[in-house]
Amino acid sequence: MSITTRTVRYATGSDSKLLDIHASGQRDERCVLLWHGTGPDEREVMATLAREIAGAGPTVLVPDWRSDQPDEGREHLTASLRFARDYVREHGGDKGQLVLAGWSAGAGAALGVALQPELFDGWRPAAVVGIAGGYRRPARTTGTVPLQAVGRAAAPVPVRLVHGAADMVVPADSSRELHEALRAHSWDSRLSEPDADHAGVLGCVYDPAVQRCVPAAEASVSALGRATARVTASAALPVTRA
Repeated sequence: MSITTRTVRYATGSDSKLLDIHASGQRDERCVLLWHGTGPDEREVMATLAREIAGAGPTVLVPDWRSDQPDEGREHLTASLRFARDYVREHGGDKGQLVLAGWSAGAGAALGVALQPELFDGWRPAAVVGIAGGYRRPARTTGTVPLQAVGRAAAPVPVRLVHGAADMVVPADSSRELHEALRAHSWDSRLSEPDADHAGVLGCVYDPAVQRCVPAAEASVSALGRATARVTASAALPVTRA
């Protein structure tokens, strides 16, 4: 399937940031907002995964954001969410659904929105996908530790967690602990633990020469990224809420 990528700008305060829109030619009202980790303006790190997700149908929006700002990226993340919500309204109509997904620090940021919708006009995502996330530190979107907020969230949404069992950057215990906490509070949570490291779940490897993750040449690692894409695309299927 042919995937097209176009780059636009989303408004953030008095400035703007770049955002990639990955889409297939088929009509699909589903949309995924995919946040990268703490590396400043690293949307290209997510490109391989985003295109794999788009190949399954949903449009995937991947914004740049900067964790090195005084607010640790909150304004950029919130502004990109606002852009994505507007995009879904314009392109998805009544059937449009938005899934929040994120890798590393982006995972905690995505979950934070679902845990504290009152900070976002009461809006909730259709689902959340957390990829190699750390949930023991404050979410960049809310300033609250996700593991401490689970018990206070009144309206659960489906959560899908993917965390490499060989992750040495953010140990998989973080997602295991969150998974158990979500289930204890009656959330629909599922956890996948592939034999991957922090970059491998994206279908990438870390390149020290450029100090960021790049697409893997090994077929086995690429397959790990495709598996993560399937989890994410499946989370974007229509869901029925109570």
